[in-house]
Amino acid sequence: MSPAVFVFAALCVFAVAYRFYGLFIATKVLRVDPSRPTPSVTMADGLDYHKTNRLVLFGHHFAAIAGAGPLTGPVLAAQFGFLPGALWILIGAVVGGAVHDIVVLFASVRHRGESLAVIAKSEIGKTAGTVSSVAFLLILILTIAGASIAMTNALADSPWGTLVVATTIPAALIMGVIMRRPGNKAVIIASIFGIGMLFSAVFFGRLVTEFPELASFFRLSKKQISVLLPVYAFAASVLPVWLLLAPRDYLSTFLKIVTIGALATGILFLRPSFQMPAFTQYFHGGGPVVPGGVFPFLFITIACGAISGFHATIASGTTPKMIGSEKDILFVGYGAMLFEGVVAMMALVAACVLVPADYFAINSTAEMYSKLGMKPLDLPWLSSMIEEQLQGRPGGSVSLAVGIAYIFSSVPTMDKLISYWYHFAIMFEAVFILTLIDAGTRAGRFLLQEIAGIFVPKFNDHNWLPGMTIMGLVFTFMWGYLLYTGSIATIWPLFGISNQLLAACALIIVSTMLVRLGREKYVWITLIPGIAMAIITLWAGYINITVNYLPENHYLLAFLCGVIMFLILIIMVSAGIRIRNLLRVEDMVTDKWGDYVLVRVEDENPNNKE
Repeated sequence: MSPAVFVFAALCVFAVAYRFYGLFIATKVLRVDPSRPTPSVTMADGLDYHKTNRLVLFGHHFAAIAGAGPLTGPVLAAQFGFLPGALWILIGAVVGGAVHDIVVLFASVRHRGESLAVIAKSEIGKTAGTVSSVAFLLILILTIAGASIAMTNALADSPWGTLVVATTIPAALIMGVIMRRPGNKAVIIASIFGIGMLFSAVFFGRLVTEFPELASFFRLSKKQISVLLPVYAFAASVLPVWLLLAPRDYLSTFLKIVTIGALATGILFLRPSFQMPAFTQYFHGGGPVVPGGVFPFLFITIACGAISGFHATIASGTTPKMIGSEKDILFVGYGAMLFEGVVAMMALVAACVLVPADYFAINSTAEMYSKLGMKPLDLPWLSSMIEEQLQGRPGGSVSLAVGIAYIFSSVPTMDKLISYWYHFAIMFEAVFILTLIDAGTRAGRFLLQEIAGIFVPKFNDHNWLPGMTIMGLVFTFMWGYLLYTGSIATIWPLFGISNQLLAACALIIVSTMLVRLGREKYVWITLIPGIAMAIITLWAGYINITVNYLPENHYLLAFLCGVIMFLILIIMVSAGIRIRNLLRVEDMVTDKWGDYVLVRVEDENPNNKE
């Protein structure tokens, strides 16, 4: 079957889902109210709460949620064949991921832009809120550390890629200043400037390698990048969102959209063939890339692109503080997740057009590959053309870049530029990851301030400079230490388990809110995918501990996995008890907005400015 069929099917399915299912959720289930002022207006502070153009906000939100996951996850899942991953992306994104994102974003907007932990405390109880804060903090640290390790692997010893990624920072600062002026004209001017600066860096970046001293300056080691990334992330977490975070992510989105659009066009018109079969011999397990079989590890390996708990930290972190109208919740929440599904499908296709022997040669260690009885076919030629050692570089990013370069090399005369396409793809992946790092660090700083605020109330003031600085430094140190000392092999599997447990937990928390709002007849929309993901992920967690961690004496990893599973179970049980009690309420009351609800939830934010 042609990859073009999958790409066309994905675009059609996602378009129909947005028009009908997404609109149904926004209007009938959530009942978004454009006349109701959002936190960006009622709590505007020019720092975190800032009303933002819906296109700029879409760019920021998409860039923040689309980190390493939709690129590496589908590539790793290609071990099972192209069909399992494709079906999970299509189904998971529509009924799981996009639903998760839109409802969490709505819940946070209605809770004054607060985090999911605060929402849990308000909707379920103080115990659930406290447990949520600890669990979400651990998960966020693992998420950013895992994504950052992928970033260091992508940019290490790559002066061209490092230059292009670094260029996005000063470009964003200038764009932020320009876009401070009111009106769409300022956005257009800033966009033209930023795009021009970015693509100039991409076009001329390769010239850096021709000047030894300049190339040496931008050629950084993994350890150097591991130090610089937390420094950048700290700055991004404390500077106003309008100055760096929003314009940088908006700028990065242009690169992502152009690249994914070009890749989709290449697949549709060049019509490459799947070399990977629909199902491989590793369907039931025993593969060299992903431990275990399709059930349950497919649903853990492909997280972003289908459903991802990390998205909850953005949908209840920076985005709800910037959204200007509730009518934009559909466009930003549901729409951005579907577009991430498109990215995931492109990544899966790029991996599956490689000959299986080449795919496994890239994603397996030399020792493991020698046991497979395979021999590379096109990989020696690709390594020669790309001028990189490609074999034995597991993790997903290298095989994705090779797949993208391989597709574009089918264009006449483009085979001579395959090295350019490969390094462009590596840079493209790095930009994805960087946007996750800066937004995730800001969300982590919010969460740490909320936890510290339990003991020192002043930390609840997100505008208090000492609190911002202290918590920003603490959070970046925690994930920065893991980045500096860890590896993708030790952190990424644990991230997969914790990330999907967070998604299940978020869906169950917002299910409680829907019941409280008197919309229990629609609660199946969030409760069914939430329970399904909880069962699948707890199953995978048990296997991970008993089969993968303990036999290898990874006791710390087993302990962390068990702790996160236990904390999430506490939240889910608490939510179940809360839903049972809510369903026993007979008389509805009106809240401050005149809506009929089962129970009023009082504002517990001491800094409420309404």
